Amino acid sequence: MKTSRTETNRRSIRLPGYDYSQAGAYFVTIVAEGRKNVFGEIETDEVFLTPAGKMIHNTWLSLPDRFPHIELDEFIVMPNHFHAILFITTESNRVGTSPTPTNFSDPVGVPLVGTLGEIIGAYKSITTHEYILGVRGKNWPSFEKRLWQRNYYEHILRTDNDLTSVRSYILGNPQGWNLDPENPAFIEKS
Repeated sequence: MKTSRTETNRRSIRLPGYDYSQAGAYFVTIVAEGRKNVFGEIETDEVFLTPAGKMIHNTWLSLPDRFPHIELDEFIVMPNHFHAILFITTESNRVGTSPTPTNFSDPVGVPLVGTLGEIIGAYKSITTHEYILGVRGKNWPSFEKRLWQRNYYEHILRTDNDLTSVRSYILGNPQGWNLDPENPAFIEKS
């Protein structure tokens, strides 16, 4: 199979050798393609979500229904990105991989455990599908090629200090929007 130049030059941003299905705390950031502000806006240091942003929020809250081995912690939907902490509470005992990130049952219907990548992949897939429905039926702004950037940022939270620091960062994100590198207005000023 021939790979494209783009595929061969991409390097993984994941921690080599780390098992992302194991129990632990993870900080995740997902950014809208082109950093377009489609999920909301910031006014007086407060986030006001669009209907699409509310869908992003509610879909996150529903993830434990699909992945019963996760617990959600602090999260925030920003105008063009999303920050969250999630806990994987049990380790995977799956054999092999699922053909799609949204199919997590074995033949007898027992829920299977997903890796962090599978969880985030499912989230991105579900929100993209719901967003497309919003474009078609609710006049949401359309997007080109994809809703989310190809990858996502993750950080393994190893200590209570890490967890406390990231919780503060998430909660304070709206107040720092004017200096946020994800803010297109800030990028233009730089």
